[in-house]
Amino acid sequence: MKKKNLFIFFILIIISAIFVIMEDKMEAKEANKQGKIKVLNVITGKFEEVEIINKSSDEWQNELDKEVYHVTEEHGTERPFTGELLKNKKDGVYVCIRCGTHLFDSDTKFESGTGWPSFYQPVAEENIGTKVDNSFFMKRIEVHCPRCGAHLGHVFDDGPAPTGKRYCINSVSLKFQEEKNSN
Repeated sequence: MKKKNLFIFFILIIISAIFVIMEDKMEAKEANKQGKIKVLNVITGKFEEVEIINKSSDEWQNELDKEVYHVTEEHGTERPFTGELLKNKKDGVYVCIRCGTHLFDSDTKFESGTGWPSFYQPVAEENIGTKVDNSFFMKRIEVHCPRCGAHLGHVFDDGPAPTGKRYCINSVSLKFQEEKNSN
């Protein structure tokens, strides 16, 4: 009886993951109809209209290393406390590994103790996409890049002031740019 229950549990997990991937693909197609979005460029301090990047999973797989592909395209998670940017304390901006969209300012990074880089707010609400993630029988809010659709991590309501948010982001989904201001 235990083997049967375990088998059913794994089947439900697989079905849940399939639905999440299908939902993401439908949302990406809908977003692509818009063609362009406005995001904040931290270096210029201005909002810029940029093209939405719509590549197939095969194209991303050919461009990205295995772990980056797994996290950003397959909604995976890197192992905690292994990310290259977890302990980064330099001044700059964190950008999307796939398209370079500015996501988080180093001033909003904090030590959450979770094992992933954590931020209390994005550089602008327009620079982050969110949606409900019901995978693995949990209700969470997924964070993704609005330009290329890369899965970044999740946001939780247990962060510090002033927002009370904790954007828990996979280090491999980010690239760090040390310069953030031209002033």
